[in-house]
Amino acid sequence: MLLQDQRIFLTGGSTGIGLHCARAYIAEGARVALFANDPDGLAGARREFGDAHVYVEGDLVNEEAVRAAIAAAVRDLGGLDAIHNNAGIASPSKPLHETSDDEWDQLLNVNLRAVLYTVRHGLEHLRKARGTILSTSSMVGIIGQSNHAAYTATKGGLNALTKSMAIDYAPFGIRVNAVCPAGVWTPMLRRWAAEQPEPESIARYLNDIHPLADCPEGDVVADACVFLLSPRARFITGHLMHVSGGAEIGYRR
Repeated sequence: MLLQDQRIFLTGGSTGIGLHCARAYIAEGARVALFANDPDGLAGARREFGDAHVYVEGDLVNEEAVRAAIAAAVRDLGGLDAIHNNAGIASPSKPLHETSDDEWDQLLNVNLRAVLYTVRHGLEHLRKARGTILSTSSMVGIIGQSNHAAYTATKGGLNALTKSMAIDYAPFGIRVNAVCPAGVWTPMLRRWAAEQPEPESIARYLNDIHPLADCPEGDVVADACVFLLSPRARFITGHLMHVSGGAEIGYRR
């Protein structure tokens, strides 16, 4: 098992890519602490995974909630080997000049400030374990996207942050990487699709942008995350792994 006995703190693990990652991590021998502002999703995860894991409800943009969640994970798991900053939001879908101050602040808080809090309160534990930080970013943080300026700004910031953290924490033996999916069918993507001018065309569009295959489910991202958290990626840090089916290199048609 690639993650045998690893203890992983996973944000947004109750749905979408995060839930797929939780399944994959547990299947590879890890114990997982899921932190999400989603009581129904956490209850479903507990039913699926059982009481060997940790489930904490809370708001990622509340620093005290993050501190308490990490403390609970360390207490119940006996330490911490990895933090996976997976939680994120994508709405609204609009150009920058139409983005309100509240929308801008919410995107930056969830997609970036939450990473500040998990690292601030988890770093000492990762130093003890010579552990790993992983973030779920996006291809649009690399290549851009129309009508999605604030979201792409947060993911571009997360990509730069990944590289800077990799430099800062390498002396402690801590690796820092990110995965960058293109389209992945999640509840968040379905909400984004509904916001587009022609929602009925979105499924076809998302299939067409991936040369390798149609738009996938979150398990393809989870497989890459397992690798990046595993000892097999022991000499990989500061890396933005494209999990995109080739979307950034050309359209299928």
